[in-house]
Amino acid sequence: MITHLLYLHGFRSSPQSTKARQTAAWIAAHRPDVIWCCPQLPPSPRQAIALIGDQVADWPAEHSAVIGSSLGGFYATALAERLGWRAVLLNPAVDPARDLAGHIGQIKSWHSDEQFHFRAEYIDELRAMAPPAVTRPERYFAVIAQGDEVLDWREMTARYAPCRIKLLEGSDHALSGFDAQHLPDVAAFLGL
Repeated sequence: MITHLLYLHGFRSSPQSTKARQTAAWIAAHRPDVIWCCPQLPPSPRQAIALIGDQVADWPAEHSAVIGSSLGGFYATALAERLGWRAVLLNPAVDPARDLAGHIGQIKSWHSDEQFHFRAEYIDELRAMAPPAVTRPERYFAVIAQGDEVLDWREMTARYAPCRIKLLEGSDHALSGFDAQHLPDVAAFLGL
C-alpha cells in the first residue's frame, strides 16, 4: 500500500499546476493518511534532484510512489530507477536536454509572474542524469496524449513501450480533464 506520494511538476510549472492541485485534493479527500509532497523544483536539474532526495530520504521504498508530469516525468523515471518506486508519468519528457536547449535565458513561470534564468549548464545536468531503459516496467504507468502540443507522443510511447500505457486520442500536454478522466486510473495503479 502506498503511504508516501511525491508529485513532480514540469518545466516552468509549479505545485500550483492544475494536475498537482487536483491530485492533492484527491489525496486529502480519499487518502488523508498518505504523506504528500509536491515541492517547487529549482531550475537546475542537479539542485532539483538534490532537493527531492533530501525531502524523501527517509521514505520507505516499498510504500512510496512518484507522479511526474512532463520534465517531472523525466525526473520521476530517474528517481524510480534509483529508489525502486512505482511511477506514474504524465506526458513525460524523454529527452529534455535536447528539448530545452532552445530555452536558455530568462523564462517566465506559468503560474506566477516570477521569472528564472535557465542556464546552459542545466542542459549538461539533464544529460548526466538521463536514466537508462526502465528495469522493471511493471512499476510504471504512462498517460500519453496523442494531441500533446509540446512533446512527441510517439517518442514517449516508444520510450515506455514495455510499461503500462494509457494512450489518449487527442487531449493535450496539460491532460485537460485529468481529475475526472485519468486520476482514477492513476489512483488504481498506485493502489491508493
